[in-house]
Amino acid sequence: MIEAVTYPITALMLAIGAFTDIKTREVPDWVNYSAIAAGIAVSLLFSIISSTVWPILFSLTGTLVFFAIACAMFYSGQWGGGDSKMLIALGSLLGLEFSFQYPFISLSQIIVSFWINLLFVGVAYALFWSAFLALRNREKFVLQFRQQAAGIKTGRLAITALFAVAAAFIFLAPEPGIRFAAIGIAATLASGGLIWMFAKSVEKSCMIKQIEPEKLTEGDWIARDVYVNKKYICGPKDLGIEKRQIRQLIRLKQQGKIRKILVKEGIPFVPAFLLSFIFSVSLGNVLLMLLHF
Repeated sequence: MIEAVTYPITALMLAIGAFTDIKTREVPDWVNYSAIAAGIAVSLLFSIISSTVWPILFSLTGTLVFFAIACAMFYSGQWGGGDSKMLIALGSLLGLEFSFQYPFISLSQIIVSFWINLLFVGVAYALFWSAFLALRNREKFVLQFRQQAAGIKTGRLAITALFAVAAAFIFLAPEPGIRFAAIGIAATLASGGLIWMFAKSVEKSCMIKQIEPEKLTEGDWIARDVYVNKKYICGPKDLGIEKRQIRQLIRLKQQGKIRKILVKEGIPFVPAFLLSFIFSVSLGNVLLMLLHF
């Protein structure tokens, strides 16, 4: 019964977040915080109705566990603040259902399916979005790709080839599903150098731009350190610029000391969350489907 309430809320939250992420590269805080509150409120209501602590306990556990994962992803520079808050909201709404089955702890299938599906969906989505950016900025991309290709080291390609050969031995496995997965692994490893050059070229030619301080928003990733009179103002290590730094940059521009700031745009990743959730609810675990293919 609780899924009939939380799943539509989750889908709506992810749809709104995906739309705003693509359009503005931001997810409004009201979407994430409302979803977190809704997840806890619905779980608390069902706990009261059913006279059991488990629904609210699962919701709080999911919130805390996803909060820890979100912090790790944010402070390692992998995700922005909006993506991280969205993940916490997912933990609150979906909950982390568990049961003790000695000697293991059984986790809810929806959470496991979501994370495994996100690995597949996330990679495919990132490649699709990167290809879209490369086509839209093809002249800059081609120039940058040629520069990357000229500077790549032969050793990296050799190591990639060795990994590909090692993965190829899995083809001898008797299970068709395992062989199918091995083909994907070997293909990825074999093309690792090409994928790396492609990703770096897209990043440098399509994701870095100069903007005026007035157009900065809190959480923007600064691509290069900004110093004025040998004083540090902001840079990549900040993991997102703060409002006080933006105000300081605006003042410095008014004083004629700076003009524009180099900013790195990330891939809007919330749509991958939405696709992974849809796959998890409608299809289940994609990896298990491939293994039984």
